[in-house]
Amino acid sequence: MTDVSVGSEKESKEKRESPTMITTTRRLLSYLMIYRLRLTIAVIMMIGFSIALGMLPVLMGMATDTITSHGQIANLQLVIFWFVIDAAVLWICGFTAQKLLSDISQDALKNLRTDLFNHMQSLSLSFFDRQPIGELMSRVSSDTDVIDQFYSNGIQQVLQSVTTIIVLTTVMILLNPFLTMLIYIAVFGMIALSATIARISGPAFEKMQENLGELNGFVEERLYGHKVTIAYRQENSTSKRFSELSEKVASIGGKAEFVALISMPAATIIANLQIVLLLIVGGIMVIEGDIQLGELVAFLGLSASISSPLSQIFSVYELIIGAIAGASRVFQILDEKPEVADRPDAKLMPQITGDVRFENVDFSYIPGRTVLRKNSFRALPGRVFGLCGPTGAGKSTIINILTRYYDIDGGKITIDDDNIREVQQDSLRSQIAQVLQEPFLFSGTIIENLRYAREGATDMECMDAARRAGAYNFIMAQPDGFNACLNDGGVNLSQGQRQMITIARAMVAKPRLLILDEATSNVDTRTEKLIQAGLLHLQEGKTSFIIAHRLSTIKHADCILYINKGEIAEQGTHDELMASKGSYYRLYMSQFRGKVIENLKPIG
Repeated sequence: MTDVSVGSEKESKEKRESPTMITTTRRLLSYLMIYRLRLTIAVIMMIGFSIALGMLPVLMGMATDTITSHGQIANLQLVIFWFVIDAAVLWICGFTAQKLLSDISQDALKNLRTDLFNHMQSLSLSFFDRQPIGELMSRVSSDTDVIDQFYSNGIQQVLQSVTTIIVLTTVMILLNPFLTMLIYIAVFGMIALSATIARISGPAFEKMQENLGELNGFVEERLYGHKVTIAYRQENSTSKRFSELSEKVASIGGKAEFVALISMPAATIIANLQIVLLLIVGGIMVIEGDIQLGELVAFLGLSASISSPLSQIFSVYELIIGAIAGASRVFQILDEKPEVADRPDAKLMPQITGDVRFENVDFSYIPGRTVLRKNSFRALPGRVFGLCGPTGAGKSTIINILTRYYDIDGGKITIDDDNIREVQQDSLRSQIAQVLQEPFLFSGTIIENLRYAREGATDMECMDAARRAGAYNFIMAQPDGFNACLNDGGVNLSQGQRQMITIARAMVAKPRLLILDEATSNVDTRTEKLIQAGLLHLQEGKTSFIIAHRLSTIKHADCILYINKGEIAEQGTHDELMASKGSYYRLYMSQFRGKVIENLKPIG
């Protein structure tokens, strides 16, 4: 019941904080306004294009009057000359404006993508805990794709269309205000239709983008866990769930697009009614001698010219609504604030010796659900600290708050008497290296993965680290040695080989404090011995924290913390904890009982 109410409260809060269409559009346009000079030149070219476009029907009207009044051939030739000049101006201005806007649009999209990616990089781990990777990928790819269409096509057509409408309206008013008012009866009908469609289709497109994000998240998760799907024979249920989510996207997408698509035929009908109305009223005025036939011809041309940009606006209306829906989801990410942030007066962390202290530390991932309670311990420089205990006891959480991936609720964590909340995060983490249970390597060469640990690391430093980690020989056995490419994060290497490269990478970092999180749990015994040898090299002279399920990996530790239900239940050396015969003793005996009994059997 509590979870449901919390979820409902969060959903209603998100709805209340959802930005309006106008606000979102302004933020989208702000990325274009960075390039004011080029944008101003583009608008000037658009105005030139619109004036040249408006002159075409005026010249047509002049030609009509010259012909119907049996004027001189020279006058008709002059009109044709101006036709040619006008067409040239039309092409030059149109091409220049389109080229400028195309370049501006791509630059704006590049800036938006860069802002989004960089901002996501700055967010705390708690943000990624709440957001499925597939959902985030949808915002980076699908949502920015529809924004790309808005910048590349929509904004060009809308700007040109609006400029054309303003210029042509001015020309029409100068020619005949009454006929202009007649044309605008249809124009106002189009505007009313546009407003109605916006109210209906806007929320529908936003919902479609949300459903698409959910679908992408599902696909990403199932592809990542495909082995589990096969192992438990869940292919049919997975396909069924995919079909359900896909149907949701198709259903809401069909409704959204239907509402938007009816705008085009509606706009065409209104435009044709406008021409019919103009022919009837204008024809009567010509017959009665109120206006010349050439003026009516000019107005018919201007009417068609003003209907065209209106139709263009309607043709990109679906694109614009979709882009605004996508942009609102992108801006939600950009509006996220990192939960772990440096204080304004945060100082650089000096080079640490590794004296780590926890003093009555409390922590919770979710407010009200305490994970760690009143934890206190001290790790002396250069010593090895082991962390063990049941799954979910809080071992990894201690590491997460030591590296300040999360901020604690109470108590204090210091390194060399510096409170880690009072120093800059980067200066702290640059002195800490981690080797995780699942080795992660990036696509690229082996040497690039080793250099990832420290900017400016030399080839010799990387190779030396590989030697000490036991990775040098198998790396050199690769066709291109250290320049061998790792596909999809190193699938062309074994688990143990990937782990040895991550150990070498940690050595390249030259850390002052080391964290090993189940670093040998997923490899065979022979490979484990190789990795352990590399880890011993890595630990030399560093304060080390080792998280372990297999207690053999921390038996040599200077101090072992047994953690249970978020509290340090026992601490001491292996011999001290075994002598006390508490929780650590029982855990150790459960893992090694067979070997202990075997060793106690009499010989002979």
